Amino acid sequence: MEKRKKIVVIGSGFGGLSSAIRLAAKGHDVTIIEKRDKPGGRAYQYEIDGFKFDGGPTVITAPYIFDEIFEAAGKKREEYFTLAPLDPFYRIFDNNGKHFDYMRNEEDVLNEIDRWNPADKDGYLKFTRRTIEIFNLFHPYTDKPFLRFKNMLKIMPGVIRLGAYMGTHSYVKRYVKHDFLRKVFSFHPLLIGGNPFDTPSIYLLIMQFEKEWGVHYAVGGVSSIIRALTRLFEELGGTILLNSEVDHIMVQGDTVTGVKLNDGTVHEANVVVSNADAAFTYRKLIPEESRKKYSNRQIDRKSYSSSLFVVYFGTKKKYTDSKLAHHNIIVSKEYRRLMKQIFKGTKLPDDLSLYLHMPTRSDSSIAPDGCELFYVLALVPNMKADIEWEKIAEEYKGKILNFLEENYLPDLQENIIAEHYIDPPHFQNTLNSHYGAAFSFTPSLLQSAYFRPHNRSEQFKNLYFVGAGTHPGAGVPAVLSSGKIAAELIDPSPHQNGR
Repeated sequence: MEKRKKIVVIGSGFGGLSSAIRLAAKGHDVTIIEKRDKPGGRAYQYEIDGFKFDGGPTVITAPYIFDEIFEAAGKKREEYFTLAPLDPFYRIFDNNGKHFDYMRNEEDVLNEIDRWNPADKDGYLKFTRRTIEIFNLFHPYTDKPFLRFKNMLKIMPGVIRLGAYMGTHSYVKRYVKHDFLRKVFSFHPLLIGGNPFDTPSIYLLIMQFEKEWGVHYAVGGVSSIIRALTRLFEELGGTILLNSEVDHIMVQGDTVTGVKLNDGTVHEANVVVSNADAAFTYRKLIPEESRKKYSNRQIDRKSYSSSLFVVYFGTKKKYTDSKLAHHNIIVSKEYRRLMKQIFKGTKLPDDLSLYLHMPTRSDSSIAPDGCELFYVLALVPNMKADIEWEKIAEEYKGKILNFLEENYLPDLQENIIAEHYIDPPHFQNTLNSHYGAAFSFTPSLLQSAYFRPHNRSEQFKNLYFVGAGTHPGAGVPAVLSSGKIAAELIDPSPHQNGR
């Protein structure tokens, strides 16, 4: 272990907590500064009339990454929170309401394909062999930094050989002929804010993550994980300051010296770790005149992910007779056109593709007795688009609920007794996401790995980044891994060989 350092972590999302715990476990003096009234970042919990809504991520995979965090502190994850496996992982509906159950077991998946298009079974098997190759090549890099261009050069032959530069949908199209099945096996980029028609198929490793380790539900909701990580951090002597917003990072030359809060309080530090949005950190927390790289113009010209419109609602009746599973994806008829409108358009699309979360299928403890809890998410353009959310948000919410009532949840709106929504302005103003981009930078080939803002600032030698805006990207496993990368760069473990 290096000499004890005073470390400030900006933000208490998964990335911030992951890095803070690892550093506190090594004896450093770590303080997390959190803008909101409780930890979690995007994984904030909304409690409304007895309903406990997870505000952000809901799909949990790769439990080993959580296990590693607790092991770093000499603890066992199972003593802090419980994960329950889900199967099917997802129930995916076409525009007519017919569904495909996306399962962990290969034979089960083949049986589902058989219901849709038996001729695609052989192609699917070839496709999965290819995704395993992609996973085996790139998985070792998901918890290692990409600080040098030569690291990128090492993986490029594999990218070319496997065709992993191709758009995910085009890649799937090589092997699968049925239009809906192509959508089923190419939707994973949506989980990290990417367009399946543009996002390189290197990100198919997400699919293999799920097959290797399953999709899980955290009993009590994802917020139970946040509470567990917070408890562990405080047991290690860490400090969390809530309702505390950073005004700016203090800079002297190419060194950061700490942070100053909006109330004028100064927290000096040997190291600053930002779990705030990377674009926001550079653009808003460090004066432009102090930056040699990432000028405001450079930041603004980068490509940003979609935003989200999310409605949380609880009903006074159970929907046990519905055809819904725990995780549901509802695909629109004009899917390609909708994706183009979301990721490249300037107006709010007319069509809907939705993710519908129904966690009370698995856990009744998060809602009052006899009630059901839901979370429905629509991908929408980010704040670069010309959409006046303050005028149309209520109408758009109504459109989503009407769709669900007409197609999946009869008499829905007369049974809703708790409700809340968030929109792109929430991502921009509350979560400090540049342009309200829910997943930070678009996961393109030229904004991945070395080409993403580095986990250690290219200019400021003691400023580090964790979260969706740095390597390896968005999604809970990636964000947790960014915390590991930053912690190892700050204080390397003896067995680590950083790149």
